Amino acid sequence: MRGVSRIIILMVLGFTLAACGGGRFGSLLKGTGEKPDQRSGIEKNEPPGKLFDLFTNVDNPNVTIGVNKYIWNATLDVLSFLPVEAADPFSGVIVMGWGRPSGSARSYRATVYIQDPALDARSLRVALVSKSGPANRDTVRAIEDAILTRARQMRIADSKL
Repeated sequence: MRGVSRIIILMVLGFTLAACGGGRFGSLLKGTGEKPDQRSGIEKNEPPGKLFDLFTNVDNPNVTIGVNKYIWNATLDVLSFLPVEAADPFSGVIVMGWGRPSGSARSYRATVYIQDPALDARSLRVALVSKSGPANRDTVRAIEDAILTRARQMRIADSKL
């Protein structure tokens, strides 16, 4: 049984490595009918893609952030009564600790997910918890609305510059 599994693993590895060969051996490009050296706009001596290219970060990190800066800043502004425990602008997650809004006897803790670079309600998710359990849905909705309103105000202020 071990021999069969080794053979299967070797075959899968062989097919994977063969698929990474690109057009090195004069094979036709998929669907184009052209040989690799006939491709327009690509130099002939450009190396083909390798398997390990999948694991390298070739993107500029300043371009790949998928978080709306207005929603991010508005979240920090609206929830300023909560201390920030962790923030990751690359994944769009802000974890806030326990805090009490002014004029309230209830403590809250929030985790905010900013999932899209668009200034849109679908981009924002707020998870709000009080000491007694999950917060009321209306309270969460009011906080999301306040964050989105503040984000739109910030965008309008930036456009006037």
